Amino acid sequence: MPVKSYKPYTASRRFMTVSSFDDLSKDRPEKSLIKGLTKTGGRNNFGRITSRFRGGGHKRLYRQIDFKRDKDGIEAKVVSIEYDPNRSARIALLSYKDGEKRYIISPEGLKVGQTVLSGPEADITVGSCLPLKYIPLGTIVHNVEIYPGKGAQLVRSAGAGAQIMSKEGNLVSLRMPSGEVRFVNSNCKATIGQVGNLDHENVSIGKAGRKRWLGRRPHNRGSAMNPVDHPHGGGEGKAPIGHPGPLTPWGKPTLGHKTRKRHKPSDKYILRRRNK
Repeated sequence: MPVKSYKPYTASRRFMTVSSFDDLSKDRPEKSLIKGLTKTGGRNNFGRITSRFRGGGHKRLYRQIDFKRDKDGIEAKVVSIEYDPNRSARIALLSYKDGEKRYIISPEGLKVGQTVLSGPEADITVGSCLPLKYIPLGTIVHNVEIYPGKGAQLVRSAGAGAQIMSKEGNLVSLRMPSGEVRFVNSNCKATIGQVGNLDHENVSIGKAGRKRWLGRRPHNRGSAMNPVDHPHGGGEGKAPIGHPGPLTPWGKPTLGHKTRKRHKPSDKYILRRRNK
């Protein structure tokens, strides 16, 4: 799916690129699978900001995605490939033989009219979903569960794919998109193929207003604030950060300071870190 650029008839248009959307087959979502999406503005249930610089943005409808793929043994036909404003990947609308419709994340190479299947007896074809223990070594997968039956939590963004490296007893080792190699329970389900919309990473936002459409507000530097608002604030002219180094607005070390607990329960499942 190519990226489209425009003649620079304004300064911001010079750098702005968009997806061509040639891969989409339908403009409107399936009405039975959408629901309203309430904006938080980065605030929690007490009304306090817990995630800064969020707010505004275009109104969205949430598409309910089937991350569990629990309709085993029932064939489904791909009805359409659609845009989803809530994620970087495209979504595919499946129509099952029993009449039910569900959305899934669309993998690269999935076409309208194809049939997909989930369950242990499914073939190793793009879009099929089955437990990791039935998938051959070297296969690229996405939509990977962490806990059997909970639904996919790993490898869901555009262009992502994990590779099955080895199988040891009840565990399967996966090389994640980040380069991390980790164990996952062999009963966890995964979908065959790489997530579609590979050119998502090549799209240039191009202007500040487009960030606002996405719900991102301007990010204010700490050094531009007053001392009452931020540890980096104040001073005459441009003052350096100084001792004891970069801090968050609440005085905690940041920019490279490790915050992960030393012994996390999931550490035993990580064979190789992504940053080594």
